[in-house]
Amino acid sequence: MTSSSPAAGRHPADQPFFDPVAYGNGPDDSVSDTTEAAAITHHTMKIGGKTIVYTATVGHLVTVDPSSSLPDAKLFYVAFTQDGQSEESRPVTFFYNGGPGSSSVFVLLGSFAPKRIKTSMPDFTPPAPYAIEDNPDSLLDHSDLVFINPVGTGYSAAIAPRKNRDFWGVDQDADSIKQFIKRFLTKNNRWNSPKFLYGESYGTARSCVLAYRLHEDGVDLNGVTLQSSILDYTQSGNPVGALPTAAADAWYHKKLGEKPVPSDLATLAETVAEFARTDYLAALRKFPHEDDAAVTKLAAYTGIDKTTLLAWSLDVASYDSRGNSLFLTTLLKSRGLSLGSYDGRVTAIGTGIAGQIDPNSGGNDPTMTAVTGVYTSMWNTYLNEQLKFTSNSAFTDLNDQAFLNWDFGHIDPTGAQKGKDDKGNIILYTAGDLAAVMALNVDLKVLSANGYYDFVTPFYQTVLDLQQMPLIDKDARANLSARFYPSGHMVYLDAGSRTRLKADLAKMYDAATANQPAMSRIRALQQRKV
Repeated sequence: MTSSSPAAGRHPADQPFFDPVAYGNGPDDSVSDTTEAAAITHHTMKIGGKTIVYTATVGHLVTVDPSSSLPDAKLFYVAFTQDGQSEESRPVTFFYNGGPGSSSVFVLLGSFAPKRIKTSMPDFTPPAPYAIEDNPDSLLDHSDLVFINPVGTGYSAAIAPRKNRDFWGVDQDADSIKQFIKRFLTKNNRWNSPKFLYGESYGTARSCVLAYRLHEDGVDLNGVTLQSSILDYTQSGNPVGALPTAAADAWYHKKLGEKPVPSDLATLAETVAEFARTDYLAALRKFPHEDDAAVTKLAAYTGIDKTTLLAWSLDVASYDSRGNSLFLTTLLKSRGLSLGSYDGRVTAIGTGIAGQIDPNSGGNDPTMTAVTGVYTSMWNTYLNEQLKFTSNSAFTDLNDQAFLNWDFGHIDPTGAQKGKDDKGNIILYTAGDLAAVMALNVDLKVLSANGYYDFVTPFYQTVLDLQQMPLIDKDARANLSARFYPSGHMVYLDAGSRTRLKADLAKMYDAATANQPAMSRIRALQQRKV
């Protein structure tokens, strides 16, 4: 059991901290304060029968401009570090969410930190009182954990004369997180520790760019976890990549027309993926010339009748003029329900005014609605009462201003523009950055984690993106593995999926750190540039 008030004399005294600085989250906001202060608390927990004594550090690190070495940003972070470990033997993992414009509160309270929120997923989590519980799936038994909040999120802000908007872009953001990681390694004497990244959603695109840029600065990683990936924005909304997720949703809600109904979700996913890349792709290309056999099969896999599918031009990933997914709002329309895009198992009322709410406003997706209340309440409770960090500033969990002002321009390792085309359209492609760093650091392990019910970053589209990325070498390819879970975008919110993902992570960490020749090669790469 975790205890934030251990027996007297067991730990040093906790050090609460109140931060009086006002952290603005607007594009032109900044702060002048350059203090690196933190709240420090001491805890004990058990994972798999093993007692772990650890320290939680909550505060800010100041990054500097690499050219002038002047302070340029103040980044808020939460770190959990096991006590009494050596630098060389103890891995450290850097976590972040995506957005762009998301703080790390979602992955912190949901996944592998020592504590996690208790939800009713895939059902709606009722209002307070909520519960936060010890996390038996915490990764703290394998690694120290550092949760980063990029500029404009959490309590992070630019330092004047820089402004928040200066950090809101693909390359600018990756460089900022790179500087944070280097500062953390220096301040905590962790340069010789095994190093890992864990990014979710847009955080996977960030990880690809960040991993390469860290390599350029001599910081070579041991492993990267890509959860719910978006690596090629040109394929966003690709119906071929989305179809297996639609079939998984139909299967879960017992709307599948395929007879007999498959009992195994993984087998269904493989079967539909084969149909998607063959007959379905051919039918899309031939439309409006109808392939009746393919349309009949499509109707069986999606639970949507043939007439409706033809009206959609067979595109199961299409949206209406207000931004509502046609598939997600149609599958259970007869019951007055819509499906969650982040997790298709989750449903919400889709009639009356509920069906008219702007899908792009706030967290109104059924999945986010189901957990937003517990996240908000328990984050404040955990941060203020157990981690003992308080502030008068508003904590920015999601910053729409960052997303709206984001510069998607990106220069890839070859020097090519892979962010926007000459008309300003987003064409962000970061799988090439991942391929480059995997080819240069031949010991880098990469785990792709995906939820079957995720319609935001469909699992099969990720498979296609990884298959097509320009990494030819078979040995380097062997370091990449993909895993799939009966969950949604936030894989860890499903209890069984979280436990399975923890087991897969443990295998990757063990493989990455047990191979001593590989560890030596990574350290040799780093020492060449330090």
